[in-house]
Amino acid sequence: MNSPEPVARPALQGSPARRIAVAVMLGGLIFMTLWIMMFSMVTSLLIGAGCCVVIVAASSASDMIEMLLDAVAAVLFGVVAVIAAIFGAIFSVFGF
Repeated sequence: MNSPEPVARPALQGSPARRIAVAVMLGGLIFMTLWIMMFSMVTSLLIGAGCCVVIVAASSASDMIEMLLDAVAAVLFGVVAVIAAIFGAIFSVFGF
């Protein structure tokens, strides 16, 4: 009897609208918590909006960093593949 093949799960790709919606919800939650706890409405709005902006900016920056790391990894793996091919050709000539 064959074992079942593992099912590959697709990578979750959050759209910008989804990220912004989550950031707005978290910012609103922070605003409500701070307003109820101790701060005035204006102070709570400023802090909540700042948190929302930080979340969206961090997610955008992480996407750009991920893209740059993918490009660097592709170049490095290409260089390693060329070196491996050179060594493979040298060893095949000498019959090792």
